[in-house]
Amino acid sequence: MGVLAAERIKLTSTRSPWWCSAIIVLLGLGFAALVAAVNRSPKADTPPLHVTTVVGGVSGFGVLVLMILSALAVTSEYRFGTIRSTFLATPARDRVLLTKALLIGAFGAILIGVLTVLAFVLAKLISGSAGGADLVLTNADNARAIYGVPIYAFLSVVLAVGVGVLVRQTAAAISLIILWPTVLESLLSAFGSFGRNVGAFMPFANAGHFYSASADAAGSNWHWGPWGSLLYFAVFVGIVFGAALFVVNKRDA
Repeated sequence: MGVLAAERIKLTSTRSPWWCSAIIVLLGLGFAALVAAVNRSPKADTPPLHVTTVVGGVSGFGVLVLMILSALAVTSEYRFGTIRSTFLATPARDRVLLTKALLIGAFGAILIGVLTVLAFVLAKLISGSAGGADLVLTNADNARAIYGVPIYAFLSVVLAVGVGVLVRQTAAAISLIILWPTVLESLLSAFGSFGRNVGAFMPFANAGHFYSASADAAGSNWHWGPWGSLLYFAVFVGIVFGAALFVVNKRDA
């Protein structure tokens, strides 16, 4: 409980978590309002507005900023040397990392979950009966696009904490977090059938396959269903975080 209280104080007493949270809210709800306004009076060639689209600001930009927040929670301590005091107070270093990941993960999952619902409701109200005709939760895919995003957010936080521990540098951690899903995995679509085959094994593509209501996220040749993709992403996160737990006990603070 002492470790939990210490991590809670760190999370709430610094500016970066508040600024990042505000950015997540603005990006998530602002994107939903924008796409709903554009599709308020759809034309014949306008694609229908799906649940995955309206929560895209939360699942895309929002979770990305949340991962940056999570990485900063680790790398900032290494940068200013406060991690040494933390480990002196709590010699069980894995307990510190687990508490940090679970605390930020719970906060992120709740925040993202609330914003996902609000983005859906806001888009439904703005788009009207015509533009929001497909914004319904009566099928399993659309429902998973709502409750799947906070699950993805929680796992992404754990992953970001692990990356922060492994690289220790803020710039390197943030670059890796941003470039992997937005550039590296996105470029695979330019390589035809090779990209589709390899894309089925990319971690963030599998995460998108889980929470996305679209039939073929990232255009990959999937070997398993959405829940298999969630398991795949969870295993990837577990490997990275397990490596972080191993390394933190072997290296000097």
